[in-house]
Formats: sequence, C-alpha cells, structure tokens
Amino acid sequence: MVLFNVSRVDTTPFDGQKPGTSGLRKKVKVFVQPHYLHNFVQATFNALTEEKVRGATLVVSGDGRYFSKDAIQIITKMSAANGVRRVWVGQNGLLSTPAVSAVIRERVGADGSKATGAFILTASHNPGGPDEDFGIKYNMENGGPAPEGITNKIYEFTTTIKEYLIAADLPDVDITTTGVTNFTGPEGPFDVEVFDSASDYIKLMKSIFDFESIKKLLSSPKFTFCYDALHGVAGAYAKSIFVDELGAQESSLLNCTPKEDFGGGHPDPNLTYAKELVARLGLGKSEPQDEPPEFGAAADGDADRNMILGKRFFVTPSDSVAIIAANAVDAIPYFSTGLKGVARSMPTSAALDVVAKHLNLKFFEVPTGWKFFGNLMDAGLCSVCGEESFGTGSDHIREKDGIWAVLAWLSILAYKNKDKLEDKLVTVEDIVRQHWATYGRHYYTRYDYENVDAGAAKELMAYLVKLQSSLSEVNEIINGVRSDVSKVSHADEFEYKDPVDGSISSHQGIRYLFEDGSRLIFRLSGTGSEGATIRLYIEQYEKDPSKIGRLSNEALAPLVEVALKLSKMEEFTGRSAPTVIT
Repeated sequence: MVLFNVSRVDTTPFDGQKPGTSGLRKKVKVFVQPHYLHNFVQATFNALTEEKVRGATLVVSGDGRYFSKDAIQIITKMSAANGVRRVWVGQNGLLSTPAVSAVIRERVGADGSKATGAFILTASHNPGGPDEDFGIKYNMENGGPAPEGITNKIYEFTTTIKEYLIAADLPDVDITTTGVTNFTGPEGPFDVEVFDSASDYIKLMKSIFDFESIKKLLSSPKFTFCYDALHGVAGAYAKSIFVDELGAQESSLLNCTPKEDFGGGHPDPNLTYAKELVARLGLGKSEPQDEPPEFGAAADGDADRNMILGKRFFVTPSDSVAIIAANAVDAIPYFSTGLKGVARSMPTSAALDVVAKHLNLKFFEVPTGWKFFGNLMDAGLCSVCGEESFGTGSDHIREKDGIWAVLAWLSILAYKNKDKLEDKLVTVEDIVRQHWATYGRHYYTRYDYENVDAGAAKELMAYLVKLQSSLSEVNEIINGVRSDVSKVSHADEFEYKDPVDGSISSHQGIRYLFEDGSRLIFRLSGTGSEGATIRLYIEQYEKDPSKIGRLSNEALAPLVEVALKLSKMEEFTGRSAPTVIT
C-alpha cells in the first residue's frame, strides 16, 4: 500500500472560456501552461455535489491524443486529493466517448462499485499533436455530457479559483497494463483500476445487434467491407469487433492504430479528410486500381462520429439516421418492440421528419448538442437520434456512437440480404434509393468556413438577423440572384423549449424557410479551438420520383448561389470558398 499526502497549491483564475457540453478545447500549448488543466479539473470538482466526488468512482480516459497520458496522471492525483475513492482508466488511457458513456452506465467493479462520472480527454474531430488541439469534458452519472447548470458553475469557479488540491507525491500509475493499484491517503484507501478498453463496450453491442447475421453477411464473397479509424480511438475497438467477433478480414481495417497525432491527419470522418477511404470506395478524383468494397465507414478521433459509404456512393448523415430509423424495428433486435420516438438537431435535414410522420412516431427537433437528446432519452421519449455533423445514436448510451451506427448499417444490409446472398446483393445505394422512392429525397449540403475572424463571423450573423425583419427585402435580393428559387415564407432564430425540463434555448441558428420546403440555415459552431466556424446548411426536398436521381450539387446550385449572395459571405469573411463541403 503506497501512502500519499494532499497539497494545496496556490493558483490564479483561468482564462475564462466557458466550457460547453463539448467541454473545453484549446491548443496543447495552452493546456501545458502551469496550473491550466489543474484549474479546470478543480473547478469541476467544486461544481459537483459532494456525494459525486467524495467516495465516488470516476472514469478518466480519452481518445489518446497528445498530452492525454500526462493529463490522466494529473487528474488521477487531483481525484485522490479531492476524496474520490477510485479511478477507472481504459488500458493505455484509451476509451472512446461512447464507450465512456457505456462504462458509466453498464460497468460494475469487482467490489460492486459503479461510476458516477467521467473526465473525457478529447477534442473530438479536431487534429492532435504538440501544435494541435486538446480537450476535456465532464460526463454525468447518466453517461451524458454535463448539463448547462454544471458547465456554468465550472465556468464561474474557473474565474475565481485561488487553489487546487493534488496528491503530488502519488506515483504515476502504469496505464499500459490492466490491474488495480492501491494507495492510502489522509482519508483512507484510493484505488486506480486499469481495465480493457473494449470488453464492456463489445458486451453492450452484442446485446443490441444480431452479430451472427452480420457475421453471415461479412462471410459472403459478394460483400466486401472497409473501416477507417483515421488513427483515432476507434482503432482500439475495430479489430476486436470487426475481425475477431464478426469475421472481417484484417486487411479491411485502415488506419486502426491509435496515434497521439492521428498520423498527422485530421480525424474528421467526411469526404474531405477521410481521403484514403474515399479513394478506396471509388469516390476520389481518380478511379481506384481495385474494385471498391461494397461498404465503407470512418470514425473521428473519439469514435462518436461516423461516415457511411457504399461503392461509389456517399450517404449523407441526415439520410443515414432516417434510414436507420425506418429499418430499426425489422433489422435490429434492440428495437424489435418498437421505437419510442425519434429526434434530430435543427440543422439536420428533414428526412427523419418524413419517416416519423409515415411511421406515426413521436418526433423532436432540438438545438445542436447531444444533451438535448439525452433529456428526451432519460424521459423515455426517444430511441434513435442524429445530427448532420456525422453523429448518430440511440438510447443505449447518452452520447453519439460511431461504431453503433456502422453496426446498425451492417444490420440493415444483413436483413435486406438475408435470403439473397446467393443472388444479386442489395447494396447501400439500393437501400438509399429505395428510401428516397418511398419518402422523397432531401438534397442537402453543408459549407464550413473554419477559423474565421470571430468579430467578422458575429457581424455576418447580426446582418442576417437584421435582414429577417423585412421578408420583402429578402425575397427581392433572392429574385435578383436567382428567379428560379422559391420565396422565403418564414425567417427566425431557432428557439427550443425542452419538453422534459422546460428550459429555453435561444439563438440556436438563423433560419430562412422557403415556400417549397427548402431551407437555409446559418450557425456559429463552438467546436474549434480558436477563431470561429460558420456553418451554412442548404436543403431542398424533392417528392417527384423523376427528380430524385439528380446530382446533389446540381440540384442545390441555385440555393447555394442565393445563400452566398444573401449572407454576403465573401464580403464579411474574406473567403471565396468554404474550408470543407459535406
């Protein structure tokens, strides 16, 4: 038994950035400043009730990005000093964000302990490395991100903090080997358990999906598969799930070794950054040397986001969640008794709305942020949900879940092909086109303008709000740009009243809604570590079966032109083109 003491370290207030449900994200060079991480961790302990800290069990892990190993040791020592009873760490410090949620909700320690919260070390889909991004967020006992009431308290404490507690003489724990290390401090025992990162999560996935039916699909010579972890934490699960459990060839895994800098890449699963997967699936600028696989998928750094591809075919995240919802009851055992309801974020296309109406399901449109889905799920109102930024999930946990989404798609493919593996394969493209034929097609794209000057971004948004006061002026501008575009019938800033707790969320995005069902949405994103990101969402609904097969960029070209001229995007930002188009 190793003894340790508690020290009180004098410090000064934080830089004052308010953490959201995505936590605090900054460049590594900011986090390594003296006391910086310590201040945030102590502020979090101060913001929590005493029973959630003293004697509690906390999870501390993340996506393995640069500075994570140091951060785990710091948080462990501060946990000990603040009276936490035990800390659980995923082996090598690796746990995907959805796996952390699963561990909080499902894992029971050898002594019967259950986790009451977690520090998750991730900056999600942002790059990693000494000159890139680091992040930290706190999740609650339901497995979901801390609500605004907690994040507001954390922020307040960071602006007034004068000291933090740390067991500075506590030895560093070896996080590479599973096992329990026991310590004793002034208030009694403190344990650190390092456990297998994948086992609890895999157990949960096997309780949701029919692994045997997926295995049968993957064993068919007609079906080929490719999964790209982009050197993120999904690599800690990929071999165990797809190869060991489901029988895929190990050669079907791309970039599945987690790296602190994500191999120098940008771990964002979209058509711009998942270059190798996109090329292999036949969606690159040149034709691949080999025949593309039938199915491909990618994950982001912390494995909560996903991209779904078919052979030479991209599935939009908005279509993906709608198709999962439409097929869930038949294809996924977990949903065999029916869906409680479905939900999407406001910027996500209305494809899910149409499915909900057709299947007579409860439907919710919420602001961007997974906590809104979590409230609905905790109240038993929502089973499947998604957002256009490559996030899809269900009520099995309280985070979006990239591997879950891949398994959902494989389940649908297995179901559609259960009696046809000897015949012509039902492909990803077949499933999507049949869905469009049944429900109509929502042509959809998103333009991201990253690291825009924050002042310029705010001016652009203020201009768009002011413009909403006169729809006649708006429509005059639109008619001058493209006379073939419908008129705007309504414009507002989206506001949401939570049906569970009654809270009001205002200023959630600027909407221009057209008479024909088209939409233009402008939103500032807080997921970057510096500057501002302007997201522009463009959507057009088409019910005519003869018009659902057009190329998306052609169908949306008039609305794109209108959006850029209406917002004066180049004038405000100085950008002649977006950073990323998805």
